[in-house]
Amino acid sequence: MSTVGVDLGGTKISAAIVDADGKLHAVTTLPTRAAEGPEVVLDQVAEAVRLAAVCGSPVTAVGVGTAGAVDPATGTIVSATDTFPRWVGTNLVTGLRERLGEVEVEVHNDVDAHALGESWRGAGAGKASMLMVAAGTGIGGALILDGVLRTGAHHIGGEIGHIPAPGAEGLTCTCGREGHLEALSAGPAIHRRYLALGGEETLSDTKQVVAAAAGGDELAQRIVVEAATGLGRAIAGILTTVDPDVVVVGGGLASAGMLWWKAMTEALHGELVSGLQSIPVLPAALGQSAAIIGAAAPLIRHAPTLHCAQ
Repeated sequence: MSTVGVDLGGTKISAAIVDADGKLHAVTTLPTRAAEGPEVVLDQVAEAVRLAAVCGSPVTAVGVGTAGAVDPATGTIVSATDTFPRWVGTNLVTGLRERLGEVEVEVHNDVDAHALGESWRGAGAGKASMLMVAAGTGIGGALILDGVLRTGAHHIGGEIGHIPAPGAEGLTCTCGREGHLEALSAGPAIHRRYLALGGEETLSDTKQVVAAAAGGDELAQRIVVEAATGLGRAIAGILTTVDPDVVVVGGGLASAGMLWWKAMTEALHGELVSGLQSIPVLPAALGQSAAIIGAAAPLIRHAPTLHCAQ
């Protein structure tokens, strides 16, 4: 018997058998084909699960970390971006059982899955409470308290990218509102602001802006620091509210270099009262494997199964 974890993103699906100790077997990757609609996406997820289980051990459980907000009690998508047309209302539990048989299926938001992975086998391992922050294409978060993922009454808990943020006034967020953290601190926002303020037009993405900042471009440095500072201040507000054991920061911007990391952590600590200064702020440890491991974690931890050999 085996448990497969799935990371369902906007462009690709990654799946692998996850052992009881959190070890991944060979990872299968397929295109999501999200533009073709939910049925095609479900077909792709089911195929990725089948390919991940080629060692011959029957799949008894599938954990999915997916883009979009999820009702984990039913496995239904309750909100999503335009990247996934008609994704809202899709029931992944029913859809995958129709394709894979009567397997156990559990579904979480992708950042929640990252948090579950980091809490189990990553930077937050051994801690009862953890704030997960994912800073990349968007700004996401997740909260684990007393060892339990908390998503709130409306399954939106942890969506820190959509809190009001000083410095984001007049900037339009991906949700259509102005002044949210994601409009200031997400990767695409850094690139957009750099160009809007007269930056070098040949820089085609956020990675190039970050590289320019490292190379001495003063405007790029300013934009990167402002984005990181806004995120650090927002994290400080959440820490003051929930007081977790540890903060784990992942996503593409977490590896953007010391300019970003130093600005983020200095802003964070600059806002915290003295009693919270000792909370560790750690980079995520599991990389791209976190969502796969985290998606499978509740199924493995609550009902351990035997796994096939590598």
